[in-house]
Amino acid sequence: MTAQPLGGRSPLGPGAFKLNYPMSLGVYDSYHEAQKAVDYLSDNGFPVENVLIVGTDLKQVERVTGRLTRGRVAMGGALSGAWLGAFVGLIFSMFEDGQTLVRILSTVIFGALFGLVWSMVGYALTKGQRDFTSVSQVVATRYEVMTEHKYVQQGRDLIAQMDPMKAAQAQVAEAQARAYAEAQAAAQTPPTTQAQSDAQAPPSAQFPASPPRQPPPPSSGF
Repeated sequence: MTAQPLGGRSPLGPGAFKLNYPMSLGVYDSYHEAQKAVDYLSDNGFPVENVLIVGTDLKQVERVTGRLTRGRVAMGGALSGAWLGAFVGLIFSMFEDGQTLVRILSTVIFGALFGLVWSMVGYALTKGQRDFTSVSQVVATRYEVMTEHKYVQQGRDLIAQMDPMKAAQAQVAEAQARAYAEAQAAAQTPPTTQAQSDAQAPPSAQFPASPPRQPPPPSSGF
């Protein structure tokens, strides 16, 4: 099966990206792996309309494409302005008769000059602090497949059939995380000290009664 973009479906309401008590079916390092898991679920009759693929740990990646010089800035601005001028000239030629070519050439030249000046002004404002070109994109580090709680066991069983080794590793990781959380909770619980026990005990228990005093032995007289 192939991935279908959300825009190709029927209009969805604001609650399209919400599930009732969502639970995780698996976490994957790439979108391709998450898509493969959902495709496997769909092929095996799982109600995939109750599934979400959630990208987590977002990060921005910027790819530097080249060095930015004054000449490249001027050339790029002139070309952009020329394309804009040609478009405007074509629009004008549709509503006016005569000298169509001259009108288009004039708008192209004017647009190139405007784009050149505009790009050079923008480059001067940067003061040479960004002399490179780049493209940026926000990507996810991990992708989590989630479904509603009433389908989670069925989905996990199918995922386990798809990749038993990965499912076992996921169960071990979940058990380790649970044990770590329990250990952290136990460490944060303050132990009951002896002083606290004594403070809570009644006074009679804190200070036991002394043994009764014995009478002195009789003295022998002569």
